[in-house]
Amino acid sequence: MKIFQVALGVLAAVGGFVDIGDLVFNSAAGATFGYELIWAVIVGAVGIIVYSEMCGRVAMVAKRPVFELVRDRMGYPAGLMTLAAAQVVNLLTCVAEVGGIAFILRYLSGYEVRPMAVVGFVGLVLVLWFLPFEGLERVFGFGGLLLLVFTYAVLSGPTDWSAVASGAVPNPPQASHAGWLIWAYFVVGVASASLMPYEVYFFSSGAIEDGWAPETEHALNRVTSIAGFGLGALLAISIMIAAALVLLPSGVEPQFLGSVPLVVEQPLGGTALVIALLGMLFAIGGAAVDASLSGAYSMAQFFGWEWGKYRKPGEAPRFTLTWLIFALVAVAVVMTGVDPVMITEYSVIFGVVAMPLTYLPVLAIANDKGYMGRYANGPLARTLGWLYFAVIIMLALSAVPLLILTNMGSG
Repeated sequence: MKIFQVALGVLAAVGGFVDIGDLVFNSAAGATFGYELIWAVIVGAVGIIVYSEMCGRVAMVAKRPVFELVRDRMGYPAGLMTLAAAQVVNLLTCVAEVGGIAFILRYLSGYEVRPMAVVGFVGLVLVLWFLPFEGLERVFGFGGLLLLVFTYAVLSGPTDWSAVASGAVPNPPQASHAGWLIWAYFVVGVASASLMPYEVYFFSSGAIEDGWAPETEHALNRVTSIAGFGLGALLAISIMIAAALVLLPSGVEPQFLGSVPLVVEQPLGGTALVIALLGMLFAIGGAAVDASLSGAYSMAQFFGWEWGKYRKPGEAPRFTLTWLIFALVAVAVVMTGVDPVMITEYSVIFGVVAMPLTYLPVLAIANDKGYMGRYANGPLARTLGWLYFAVIIMLALSAVPLLILTNMGSG
């Protein structure tokens, strides 16, 4: 059924658009700036739709995922540098997501974080080992839809829709304003979290895993990108608005993951709180799956190893060992007591630096009619691709300075 094929986009969007970083980043943006940064989510959403559709199309036509293209188009030395940067971000993301799983399990069970980290690690390994790719798509993609409880909270609350509409348009403060740099930091963080490269690594590899062909799945690729990441944007905006409704009036800053579901408990009650926590568990779990597999996909594709969830673990041993190492290192770091939210912010900010190296070869190949034939970018896709590449360059140049100048957004 086509609805289940769209699950790839749903998993990539829910697990990438609404991971632990987005949950805290968007709720913090809502608690600090109200509806003012909705436009930053929209900017990121359109960008990831443009590039995920491109990556899926290139993967279908060439039968080659992102990191093979990076290696061949950029050359081995530059490609290896891109791989190293991407793997640092993948690992940081995996650490943050495994930590997020541990905290959600703690909120649901009452047990301490460290044993719950072990439970989360075991669960992650089991689902990656035994579930086929389709199973991963459906379980985590559709399970993450429980996050729609945030949308319901917004629709049933005293939302100022005119202010929401105003927030969809950029309205920056004056450069002399004391909070200008913090505003800029959140803009970069919110937009960049939507454009994280591991989302397209996973999406393009998933298109090959699912056996998409351009003759039959060209339209599906477009629908999946738009519907999946559009849904992710809806959820991210809902979290931001819900935080603005509940946390902004009280002056509460959601510095901890446990603060996020409280924005639905206040208007809707305890049942909504449990639904939100379960939705967060599926979304963060999906992001852990994305990050672990993206790390393994990247390594296997760059070095030419056997890879793919359609193969049994023993048929692609280096691929399997790589995602297992990612999960193992992640849980080992979480056991030290590190704050997963802090790790996620670092992964988002430093992920921005790797974005240009990831997206440029994809854009170049998608524009190449000699390579792509009739599936090459048309005028609209080409224009949007270069426009967003310029946006990505600006984000990459400003991310680290803003991180330092604002002390990670704390002033």
